[in-house]
Amino acid sequence: MNDSVKSPQIIAELTVALRAAIKRRYGEGADIGSVKAAVLGGSNRTLLFDLHASGSQRRLVFRQETYRAANSPFLPPQDQFKLLQIAHRHHLPVPEPIFEMDADDHLGRGFVMSCIEGDSLPKVLLNDPVYAPARERFARQTGEILAQLHGIDSGEADFLAHTADSADPLAAQIARYDSYGEYHPAIDVGIRWLETHRPAATTQSIVHGDYRNGNLILGPQGIRAVLDWECAHLGSAVEDIAWVCLRSWRYGQLDKAVGGMGAREDLYQAYRANGGQALEADEVHWWEVFGLLRWAILNIMQASGHISGERRSLAFASCGRNTSMIEYDLLMTINGLYR
Repeated sequence: MNDSVKSPQIIAELTVALRAAIKRRYGEGADIGSVKAAVLGGSNRTLLFDLHASGSQRRLVFRQETYRAANSPFLPPQDQFKLLQIAHRHHLPVPEPIFEMDADDHLGRGFVMSCIEGDSLPKVLLNDPVYAPARERFARQTGEILAQLHGIDSGEADFLAHTADSADPLAAQIARYDSYGEYHPAIDVGIRWLETHRPAATTQSIVHGDYRNGNLILGPQGIRAVLDWECAHLGSAVEDIAWVCLRSWRYGQLDKAVGGMGAREDLYQAYRANGGQALEADEVHWWEVFGLLRWAILNIMQASGHISGERRSLAFASCGRNTSMIEYDLLMTINGLYR
């Protein structure tokens, strides 16, 4: 998270503007309270607050865009809001989209959604005995959710067709990599391997783009909400399957491929049983290599923001070190030594 995101002065200023935005929509008698900045988040500012209106109270979340760049991999908030509406309409486990900000709110680009209780911290989810039942269900539940998402008619999200990742995901990564002006031999090897092993084009699905441990809210019995839709695009459904299986999201539980909690076989079986396509090992492997390449480039982006002073943060600074670790995983995965 950008160090300025949690600045008390910024939070105080945002609270004033957010209160005014609420009163515009719910009346002068409405108010907000218990405003708190979320601990995690790198591409958006996230504030939790209580809405007091019509004699009732409801916990809500305000997501505000904090990063814009020509080479940004992130969707603008208005597209994220549309995706939440689509997912919510199809009964996927997502926060309910409440309203978008407009120019009169003086809060930039952003939206308000419902707050889902639970936990998203991987260290807690992987170790707390309370979440043992959720860990047991995680791989199967992930297969069910992704099959449901990929089964939605992609035409409902045709507004994503213009994005670089929808047009050609590999070309999009190469363009971002080149824009940072850094030379990483392992990434160059990865690009060459992906170019020479690319699978045949498939029917496009709505792809979440960042479905993983850390971007999900879990309760003791399982997944309660899928968050962080800023990387969504149209593409191969296998991308989501491979992404959630990257070693990067296992946090030490290396023998449990699906988010450090479950087995691939459980994920694959649940995915197919709920209408998902058959999964070919070579295609999943290609998308895993792609995922590691993409994750390395995202870490370069974050470290670059810190070095340039644009988005200074200890977390972003550490992404420079993370890149080399991901490069190692990338090379090992290309060689079939990591699964």
